[in-house]
Amino acid sequence: MNEDMFLMRGVIFDEKPAGLYVKEDPETLWVHHMIVDLEVAFPSLEIVGAHVEFHERPHTHCTDIVPAYDKLVGLSIARGFNAKVKELFGGPRGCTHIGAMLTAMAPVAIQSIWSMRMGSPNVSSEQRAAMTKEDRRRGYAMNLNTCHMWDENGQMVSEIEQGLPIEVPLWISKRFKKLGLGDEEWEKMRG
Repeated sequence: MNEDMFLMRGVIFDEKPAGLYVKEDPETLWVHHMIVDLEVAFPSLEIVGAHVEFHERPHTHCTDIVPAYDKLVGLSIARGFNAKVKELFGGPRGCTHIGAMLTAMAPVAIQSIWSMRMGSPNVSSEQRAAMTKEDRRRGYAMNLNTCHMWDENGQMVSEIEQGLPIEVPLWISKRFKKLGLGDEEWEKMRG
């Protein structure tokens, strides 16, 4: 992908424990293993590519519904997406597991906006510090109230509005540690 697009991948699988159906069977049984890849344009959040794969499924014809998911192309994954997914793919018009995965992917897309905007090397520490409260609010507006971390009355939003740096994301901190880097490298990378 490039700076104006990102790839979202959703994966779902479920397995039944060894011995559930055949007492002597030592292996787990995979019932579902599905992957949804969405290419999402930034900043519009329009889906420009969609690919659905069924690696494991309970029935031969489960895969017959795959072409229906081409209807995702052209949709915005922002507000209203879950209602559109239900309208297009609810009940007999889709796969319940793919539908659930799509609705789980939508908030991830919304929260990616903050990372893509604020993590951009084009926004220096000085520029972030010079931002007004309203500039910062516009930057995270789509994330506001999407979860407890983005609670408009919560600690993180309060700190952002004060111009304080957001904590180094745990996934970056873990990766940096593995690479022998310290958290201070995060701010250096960001500008």
